[in-house]
Amino acid sequence: MKKKQLIRFFIGIGAIVLLNFLANQFFFRIDLTEDQRYTIAPATERLLEKLEEPVFITVYLEGNDIPPAFKRLRSTVKEKLEEFTAYAGNNIRFRFEDITQETDKKKLNERIYNLIKKGIQPTNLVDNEGGSTVERLIIPGALVSYEGKEAPVMLLKGNQRTKGLSSEQILNQSVENVEYELASAIRQLTNKERKRIGIIQGYGNLRPIQMADMITSLQKFYDVFLVPMQKQPELKGLDAIIVAKPDSAFSEEDKYKIDQFIVNGGKALFFVDALKSDTILRGESTLLIKNDLNLDDLFFRYGVRLNDNVIQDLTSSGAIPMTVGNMGSQPQVKLMPWRFFPLVNTFSKHPIVRNLDAVYLHYAGTIDTVKAVGIQKTPLMFTSPYSKVNAVPAQIDFNEARLNPDPRQYRAGPQSVAYLLEGKFHSLYANRITQVDPRFKTFKEYGNPSKIIICSDGDLPANEIDPKTGKPAALGYDQFMNTTFANKDFILHAVDYLIDENGVIAARAKEVVLRPLDKLKVQEERLQWQLINLVLPIVVIVILGLIRAYWRKRKYAV
Repeated sequence: MKKKQLIRFFIGIGAIVLLNFLANQFFFRIDLTEDQRYTIAPATERLLEKLEEPVFITVYLEGNDIPPAFKRLRSTVKEKLEEFTAYAGNNIRFRFEDITQETDKKKLNERIYNLIKKGIQPTNLVDNEGGSTVERLIIPGALVSYEGKEAPVMLLKGNQRTKGLSSEQILNQSVENVEYELASAIRQLTNKERKRIGIIQGYGNLRPIQMADMITSLQKFYDVFLVPMQKQPELKGLDAIIVAKPDSAFSEEDKYKIDQFIVNGGKALFFVDALKSDTILRGESTLLIKNDLNLDDLFFRYGVRLNDNVIQDLTSSGAIPMTVGNMGSQPQVKLMPWRFFPLVNTFSKHPIVRNLDAVYLHYAGTIDTVKAVGIQKTPLMFTSPYSKVNAVPAQIDFNEARLNPDPRQYRAGPQSVAYLLEGKFHSLYANRITQVDPRFKTFKEYGNPSKIIICSDGDLPANEIDPKTGKPAALGYDQFMNTTFANKDFILHAVDYLIDENGVIAARAKEVVLRPLDKLKVQEERLQWQLINLVLPIVVIVILGLIRAYWRKRKYAV
């Protein structure tokens, strides 16, 4: 009997040793959560496994007195970084630092100022504790360093003013975006093979200073060039092109270049206005007419149609300053809703727009889809259900901002203003290029799979210019509402999806389900659950102890 027990003991020891050996040889992780919150995207895994040198990450979301909701965000960041180390090993090194514990106010202000210069914005939280107001400084950001270069990461994403979400929902969106934000910063610093983006010029497009922030932001990841279209024999050598707010018709020659670029696998973003302002009438109104860009047949072949109209949004729109009266000799200026400037808050579930803040549009039109074999069409952005569509020619009276709208006129429903098209595109010039044409040898009717995005607002990528300094403002910033909208994020995510072969943006598809407690039910049943959790276990232990004592007394009684 003793011999058999020893054999079993040594077999058990051998099995444990064998399992440990196999675990060291074959790396695997199992995520048993329903929403797979501890699983990182395959693209992120590849990015981490290819790291050649250590990446240092300093997280400033730290402190003993941070609110519970931010502790959840901090825990998520820590868990995600621990997951990163599982794939990158010693090439991911992180630490949490609480700079708010600095007792020297001068040094603390210097450190905060340095973080702001690097792109990490502190947040002041005001809370009520014991009847008194308490203000806390939270720094929901991180600094990623690699080979002497640094990239800031804002861990708190979302804007209550632009999205109308609760603080809990905003924090949950931040939790969902942690992996993408960290992985994107690592990719920015470690990327050695930079893609090339061309911004088309020559057709009344936005001036470089009007795209300054977009260009600067894209240059962190890609090489960006201004491409004078008429001087380029072709668009080879570029990975993507951006067409921003043209106001004159493309020549057939240049349209052919764009067509062949896309058919051969090039990616493209079109920000175009279906309408343009024809004239200003006495400063009180403007007339919008069709903007003939000679691109309608190209878009139609690819699967969409930009309609000749302009959208008004009743419930979600920007504002413009209007003189509403006089106070003595001084005019009274007030911000009034301008429904021709939709604030887009409704998005599809695509990674490009998931958890995006509101995007600010100017005089956008509707987009319809048409049949295009082999092309997958995904709507990205919609106006609110309370929309109104105005056909051309449309006379826009600025005094309309002063009037109370009739809700019965705003029943057009959500209107698509941006589409993603994916697949093998069929050339517009199929059956037009004959053998005698010198372009015949290089012409392709069908080519490589590609992706394009078409948005019906040419102003989306335009930043404002400070009239006093002449310097460009941040893309998406509106001086009248003093708010920065998500225009830049939309463009960066769009370009990421179009040309990033690693697909780090796929991490934005992660969804962490928010399961809030029923506050009313918690209040009503609080005592009941406190008794169940605190008293019941003690009662059960006492009863089991009494039963065991009684059983032992019966068993061993003489």
